[in-house]
Amino acid sequence: MKNGSVRFDFFLEQLQTLLDTAAKQKNPGLWLYQNNMRTPLFMLEALSKVYSGIHNKKMFFKLKERFKILEDALGAIDYYDCFAKNFSNNKNIPADIVAYLQAQTREKTQRFNDLLTEEKWLGIDVSRIQKIKKKLSKADFLKEKDEIEALNKFYGSAIYEIAEFVNENKMHFDNVENDVHELRRKLRWLSIYPQAFRGSIQLSTTKTVFPHLAAYLTPEIINSPYNKLPDAGNCKYFLLLSKDHFFALSWMIAELGKLKDSGLGIIAIKEALQQTGKVNDEAAYKKAYELMGPGQPALEEILRKAEAICTTYFNEHNLEHLVIGTAVAK
Repeated sequence: MKNGSVRFDFFLEQLQTLLDTAAKQKNPGLWLYQNNMRTPLFMLEALSKVYSGIHNKKMFFKLKERFKILEDALGAIDYYDCFAKNFSNNKNIPADIVAYLQAQTREKTQRFNDLLTEEKWLGIDVSRIQKIKKKLSKADFLKEKDEIEALNKFYGSAIYEIAEFVNENKMHFDNVENDVHELRRKLRWLSIYPQAFRGSIQLSTTKTVFPHLAAYLTPEIINSPYNKLPDAGNCKYFLLLSKDHFFALSWMIAELGKLKDSGLGIIAIKEALQQTGKVNDEAAYKKAYELMGPGQPALEEILRKAEAICTTYFNEHNLEHLVIGTAVAK
């Protein structure tokens, strides 16, 4: 059996190990970024999101926000660093644009270093993880059976929230960040929870055959390490997810990610152009497309492609079939 306390401890220990090594580095923030601090933060944020939804709402919401601040800071570094590296290999992208993105990477890294000290993850007064553990020791974690039943309801609520988000937009996207990226974030949490719960969520086949899912079951998705869930271990109660519907969810996350990155690349160049020279929005976008070349789709095309795959996916009611239900080990 793995209860909430054990789950948090597992990822907090990963975080502690990273922080202990980072404290010895000249640039701790850069080292943590390069050594994947973001993954345990995602897991801790995922656990906090779930537990704030099923009990101890106030306490776990505050914990979620603490983890999110660091994860967002790492995300900002990643945004500029990835585009700087990608564009540095493109001879059509001027050096001053790459230099701007590299400068932003350094600035975001310094901000992350400041956060680590301000929030007491590193520095003279290192107390954050111990304070978190002290709070967790007071949490009234549910018994395993009750927790899995609550997790089942939580998934249902999360899926309903996504459906509401899609319905509000009427499957029409106007903005890469606010629409495509935001929807992808919401979908991605459904795939992160099984990793965070370390065995309590498992994939299972269903008796009903859904022929349309074959389109999502590509070799890339089937063999993705993100779709290999933690072993059940000594867990007795489980939340079961439909294996093929989980793979379809993974496909959607991946495809929306490709579209999102394509769109944000244009936006990153536009930002660099406007920060390094006097140019209005229209001219900046026009220049960005020219620099990226004829193979780069326009933002409008990216948004329409995202709308098309989302329309198909949600009209098939795939999310509604993701959760099979709870089960007990025999």
